Amino acid sequence: MSVAVQGATGKGSREREQRPGLLERVKRSYTKHWYAYAMIAPVVLVLGALVIYPLVEGLWLTLTDANSLNVARKIGVNEIPASYEFVGFHNYADILWGPGSYDRFWSHFVWTIAWTAVCVFLHYTLGLGLALLLNQKLRGRAAYRMLLILPWAVPTFVTVFSWRLMLADGGVVNSALSLLHLPEPGWLTDPWAQKAAAVMVNTWAGVPFMMISLLGGLQSIPAELYEAAEMDGASAWQRFRYVTLPGLRSVSSTVVLLGVIWTFNQFNVIFLLFGSGAPDAQLLVTWAYRLGFGQIPRDYAQSAAYGVILLSILIVFTAFYRRWLARNEQANG
Repeated sequence: MSVAVQGATGKGSREREQRPGLLERVKRSYTKHWYAYAMIAPVVLVLGALVIYPLVEGLWLTLTDANSLNVARKIGVNEIPASYEFVGFHNYADILWGPGSYDRFWSHFVWTIAWTAVCVFLHYTLGLGLALLLNQKLRGRAAYRMLLILPWAVPTFVTVFSWRLMLADGGVVNSALSLLHLPEPGWLTDPWAQKAAAVMVNTWAGVPFMMISLLGGLQSIPAELYEAAEMDGASAWQRFRYVTLPGLRSVSSTVVLLGVIWTFNQFNVIFLLFGSGAPDAQLLVTWAYRLGFGQIPRDYAQSAAYGVILLSILIVFTAFYRRWLARNEQANG
């Protein structure tokens, strides 16, 4: 028995010693799968040019004091070389706990978190409610579905500009409130009303996506489950809780994650609705744009640092969210 074990051990050690190196394995893989490498090469090049290079360049800018006055530029026929310097993590420290960090970062961070939570909650609940209605046997269901998806199909700038006209003083919204003898907020001027207007417009634009996604999930749930639950005497609420929601778990987890990422980085609604004004309603992403392109001098380093912070927040959230989902699946499994 000991001889057999020793022989097996010696054989395994010889196999490990004879294992080819990394370069040899890459060469063999390329020889065997050269066609696959040729197919993915254009994608890798495009991703490298459009994603990896800008990301690396942005990371480098965050470690400098680059702005529009010290970067390389050309004035007439004169080429002025870059004169910005390496400052390490000074930009991150200045943003997170430097002088005025609450007004420059933390106030926008709190509003961005609140904006994301409220909008995604409204997107999901309203989208689920509409999906449940459209999943019923209604006359004219196709027409309702087409009308409800229009806010998502229309280009964002058309939707936002239309809402901006309706929310203006003397617009349709305030005129309707006046007829009902209700207060007429300054939707585009008052800080709290601006936030409410932004949530309302983003909800209008985002609900159709949730509705269509959840409607597809509802239609994939076997009808036999509802029939069995009904035969067991389950109420409508019990069927919704124990059949519909578990059946939508995979779809819901995906659309909620996408909704959080899109809403957290929602630039179009805020910028098109308020422009460079409404400082209290600015999200982190619009504030980063303002630093990099909406002021003189343009602070490229701080703007890039905001972008890296945004990316880091979303990466951490996604990691915890996926871990939470996996834990729930294990508990329910």
